[in-house]
Amino acid sequence: MPTRISLIQGPNLNLLGSREPDFYGREAFDEVNRKIKQRAQELGLEVRILQSNHEGEIVDAIQDARNWADAIIINPAALTHYSYAVRDALTAVRLPAIEVHLSNVHAREEFRRHSVVSPVVVGQIVGFGSLGYLLALEAAQKVVDTSHK
Repeated sequence: MPTRISLIQGPNLNLLGSREPDFYGREAFDEVNRKIKQRAQELGLEVRILQSNHEGEIVDAIQDARNWADAIIINPAALTHYSYAVRDALTAVRLPAIEVHLSNVHAREEFRRHSVVSPVVVGQIVGFGSLGYLLALEAAQKVVDTSHK
């Protein structure tokens, strides 16, 4: 059975390619998701991708993942900095989670440097654009494989 990954993308990430390309790159959202699916297939992973601009829908997706996924990859976007609901959901489902940010949040505005999610995830990948999602797929696979030994 393949490792199953829930990949959740937060607010405004559907605007990739046109939204602040100096920070987020010029790749369109659909192209990023295509690369994620392709890499998941190469790694033998099952990945389900959800993007939402709504905090409650993201919380629902995290909770739903506990019923089928082995791990979560999440880019909470702006919710990173203040959503205790997302943090609490990640804690509650007890699945290994990896936090991804396309830009280097630590080299940007002060408020972006604080994540309420980071303390409850296995690790964080920042600053590599869409490559961060691909690296997170490999990291999630490794974490799940290690935990099942």
